[in-house]
Parts: sequence; C-alpha cells; structure tokens
Amino acid sequence: MHTTPDNSPDRTVSVFFYGLYMDPDVLRAKEVEPRDGRPATAEGYSLRIGHRATLLRAPGAVACGMVYSITHAELDRLYWSAGLSEYRAEPLMVRTPNGEVIPALCCNLLQPPAEHEENPDYARSLHEAMMRAGLPGPFPEVPKLGD
Repeated sequence: MHTTPDNSPDRTVSVFFYGLYMDPDVLRAKEVEPRDGRPATAEGYSLRIGHRATLLRAPGAVACGMVYSITHAELDRLYWSAGLSEYRAEPLMVRTPNGEVIPALCCNLLQPPAEHEENPDYARSLHEAMMRAGLPGPFPEVPKLGD
C-alpha cells in the first residue's frame, strides 16, 4: 500500500523529554500540544542537572522521560525561540514500556554542565514531575531543604 508522505508544516516528530518539559501542562503553557505521550527510557544516557538539565552519554546508564509527538514549530518555540539556543536536537533511540524501540529527537546541551553547577529547585521540581508521570527512575538526587 502506498501512502503519501506528510510534508506539511503540521507534521509531527517524536521528541524525548527528560526535564520539566515531560509534564504535559508545562508544554501546554508554552503553547505546545503534547500528542501521543508515553514513558520511555534512553539507554546509554544519564541525566545531569547543572544550571540546566541535559543528558550525557554514559555506557550502562539509563535515563527516563516522556516521548511526545510535536511539530517542528513547537520544538522551535520550546528551545530556540525561548532563549535556550545552547540546546541542540540530536537523534536517539528510546524504549517504551512495551519494549518497542523508536527513534526520537532529544535536545541536549553541547557543553555539559560543570561539576560544581547545581540547581536544587529544578531537581526538586523534576523529581515531582517524574513521580506524577509514574516513571520508573532513576530520579535526580533531591537536596534536602536548607542544603
């Protein structure tokens, strides 16, 4: 069966979100419609939170997040139009809970956060978002209040 490829500006791509953008309410607040949301893991990557979050290549590690289908315009709005130009879209393979492995884009920092960088408020918010999404972890370390 032959189908015509969708070359319209409304076509969607799968994007793996590992930070606060995994929360559909956060996406909607940014005028992005999260479609076909599903949990997923990225094998060979670990989450690193500095001033901002990113994934780092790390053999044997696993990062969890959510995959949504969004348009290219929505992806631009989330990152480049929002002043997050140091992020770059990279392809990776993610695994859904049913074992399906799918390609997805993932926006990462080209320059990883320095070892001394931290953002305890972001880590707490991300931990809460991951719990609400029912993700299996690993979760970011959450500093105790007052630390």
